[in-house]
Order: sequence, then structure tokens, then C-alpha cells
Amino acid sequence: MLSFLSLGFLAIPAAHATSHYARDAPSNSTAGNATVDMVSAAWYAGWHAQDFALNNVSWDKYTHLTYSFATTVPSVNNVSLSGSDAELLPQFVSMAHQNGVKAMVSTGGWGGSQYFSSDVATQDNRTAFVKTITDFAQTYNLDGIDIDWEYPGNQGIGCNLVSSNDSSNFLAFLQALRADPVGSKLIITASTPITPWKGADGNSLTNVSSFAQALDWINVMNYDVWGSWDKTVGPNAPLNDTCAAPADQQGSAVSAVAAWTAAGMPSHQIVLGVASYGHSFHVDSTDALDCDGEALASYPTFDANEQPLGDAWDSETNTDSCGVTSGPSGVFDFWGLIDGGFLYPNGSVSEGIAYSYDECSQTPYVYNQCTSVMVSFDNAESFAAKGDYIKNNNLRGFAMWEAGGDYDDILLDSIRQAAGLEDGDDGDC
Repeated sequence: MLSFLSLGFLAIPAAHATSHYARDAPSNSTAGNATVDMVSAAWYAGWHAQDFALNNVSWDKYTHLTYSFATTVPSVNNVSLSGSDAELLPQFVSMAHQNGVKAMVSTGGWGGSQYFSSDVATQDNRTAFVKTITDFAQTYNLDGIDIDWEYPGNQGIGCNLVSSNDSSNFLAFLQALRADPVGSKLIITASTPITPWKGADGNSLTNVSSFAQALDWINVMNYDVWGSWDKTVGPNAPLNDTCAAPADQQGSAVSAVAAWTAAGMPSHQIVLGVASYGHSFHVDSTDALDCDGEALASYPTFDANEQPLGDAWDSETNTDSCGVTSGPSGVFDFWGLIDGGFLYPNGSVSEGIAYSYDECSQTPYVYNQCTSVMVSFDNAESFAAKGDYIKNNNLRGFAMWEAGGDYDDILLDSIRQAAGLEDGDDGDC
């Protein structure tokens, strides 16, 4: 096992590149001899606003907040806020600006990327889609746009339009957006998988340097690495997996940063996506516990037919944007683990709950033997480990999905402090 203390040996040298955007934010990340802004960000899910109101956001602890989602639609001339409380967006932007926070909107997402492929398929469509995005940004007085097309060239949710030319067309669109008079002034980011996008041959791109020139940074979504779609319980958001058994190496922050930088994305243009939630599994006690019946077993099997219900944001049935209905997601936000009795309000493990912390992935597990529910998640310790990794490897910062998933800023405060984002202006932060 590779311990947390040895992660420093995995440091990646700073790349020499030019960033489009470096203003109005803490500056302690360097690229060559240049200093660039650090990003302390999160996505704000408009559909959760009734439970996590804008007044609950700790605005002084963020540099950027991204409203989610504006989804793609059949027409290249529009994007839709129909599922994300369109009436709230102007208030979101206003409050962000009042607090000196950059206001962004994420376009796409897992359930909203169906039409990206057609939106960028031809030069005429790209020109029209650039106008759609820039008009949208001007209408809402946005500082930036996050393009959350997670799988160009590869099927995502199940009903996305897909073309082998998606990644090259995506690049052409980003270049056109950056060249536009309005787009040139926007912060333009992309939320990405843990490996570079697929090329026309179906393999990960080996050169993304042109993307780096068009984008301010990428948000590498280092979560959902393991879940109910796997055969065993595993870490939702592993920091490292190079120290795991080969069969358990499905990706991590360490391998993701290595893959993206090897393909030409400078480390200072990588923002690490972190998760304020975890996945639950139904695990029999004979599989969950070791031979002594005390410590939690590593990577136990689970019963996929008995998916536990997650927290109050989950439902017994869920219908996705493709019209497919399934059972509960099993997602527990950090506050949901407290609400569900797994953790105390200070984030420590509740009495009677089994707990383990994997030193390789730097992620914890909790298990309720009475209900047979195991949850793989991130706590303050794992967020601190990720913050240290960000600082030691010259990454741009972090972006948390989602702001409303935290509890009393336990996770947010931990990663900010470890990443070196405390600047003395945050009071009790």
C-alpha cells in the first residue's frame, strides 16, 4: 500500500503555458514564472434550491460558483433551464457578484448532453451554437460557461447523439467560441472524465494541447469511479489507485492527472473535481466484515438487486432524460450520512457504525450491520488529502459536486485549508 505521506513523490512539474484567465482570485499556483489564480469552486444544483437556498452558500469561501444545468435541446439555437429553476438564475448571478464570486453556468451534464454532437457537427451549427452560448451568457450577465460534455465520441447516458468526429468538432467549437468577441471575455471551462476524450479511432486523445489553448481549465470529475454498476464495493472518488491491486485500478486523481498532463494539459489548468457524496451498497455482514467480524473487508461483493435508498434527495424510482425508469440511486450526500445516522454532526463516525479508511485511495467506508448498508464516500480527512495533492502538484484548485451536499462546510473548509486557499479573510473558515 502507498501511504498518504508518500503522495508527495508523485508530484508533477509545472508546465509552461499561458492561461487566458488570471484575475480576482487567490494566487498561489505557478506556471513557469507566471502566477495564476487558484480556483475554489462548486456546482450549485438549481433543483435543490428549496433545500439548499442561495442564502446557505458560504460565498466568501468560493472564487467561482457554477449553476447547473443548462441542457442541450434538439435546436442548436437554444439551451434549456427547464429542470434547474430558471427564475433563480438571475438571483444566483446577482448574489455571486455581490460577494465577488465569478458566476458561471454549466451546459450539458450527464442528463443534458444529448445534442452536443449535432450542435457542433458542422461549421454552420458551430457558428449558431457559439451565438446560442454567448447570447445566453450575456442575457444572464455570466462570467463564464462550463461545457459539461463528458463523453464526446462515446455514449454516456444512453440516448446521446454520437459521432466519431465529436472530439475534433468539439475543439473547433471551443476555438470558435474563444475567437468570438463575447466568448473571448468569458471564462471557458470543460468538465471531463478521468481520461482524455476519445478520438476518431475510439482511443483517448494523446494530444490535447489545442484544447488547453482554448480553455481556461478543465474540471476532472474524479468521482463515480466505483458504484452500483460494478461487481464489488470500491472508492467513489479515489485519490490514488496506483497502490491498489491491478484488478482494483479503475482510475483516480493521480492516474487522471498523469493521463491529462501526458496528453498536453498543463497541471495548472487542471481543477480537481471532488465529491460531497458517496454511493451505498447492500452488503451481507459475512462479506462486509473480516474473519474476526470486526474490521471492514476491502472491495466486498454486494447484492445489486437490493440497492439501498439513499438520503432524502433520492427516490424509490428515478426516470432519466432518456425516459428510462430505475430504482433508487443509493446516493448519500455528506449531510445525508449525518441525517441517516452514519456520522455525527461533526463528521465523526456514529456509535455502532463500522468504519474503515483505505490508505491507498484515501477514502472512508461506513457500514450499518443492522441494515446491511455500506457507503463509500469522502470525509474531511480525504478532502484534506486531496487538498494536499492539489497544492503539491501545482493543480489549479478544486470544484465540488455539489455545494449543497456538504454539512456545515466540513468538507469545504478541509480542502481549502489543505490546498492553501486560506487567506485570512474568511473569518472562522
